[in-house]
Amino acid sequence: QVQLVESGGGLVQAGGSLKLSCAASGRTFSSYAMNWFRQAPGKERKFVAAINSSGGNTYYADSVKGRFTISRDNAKNTVYLQMNSLKPEDTAVYYCAASAQYYSGSYAYSHYPYWGQGTQVTVSS
Repeated sequence: QVQLVESGGGLVQAGGSLKLSCAASGRTFSSYAMNWFRQAPGKERKFVAAINSSGGNTYYADSVKGRFTISRDNAKNTVYLQMNSLKPEDTAVYYCAASAQYYSGSYAYSHYPYWGQGTQVTVSS
């Protein structure tokens, strides 16, 4: 069982930066791949980024590639999402999710058994 808690969201102007954190409970964090998703108002939840259990492999949605960076610190049981050059269209609730396998892309929600409660990111123009 893994419990996830996101933090770091907030209001930022376009072009600015934010760093999200997702803290995990449990001693098995390092065995899970970690993922970030986001959900804008009235829209479906979408994949943002993934990182494998060791941190050696990452994958990004085209919409954030080159602007966002996913990383993890297994000693701290935490995964991060550094978001630079933010745009108004990045406004969403951001969720972290744990998966038993590393997926280079978005898969059915059943592949991600553990989710955090989300943190709001708002980018003003």
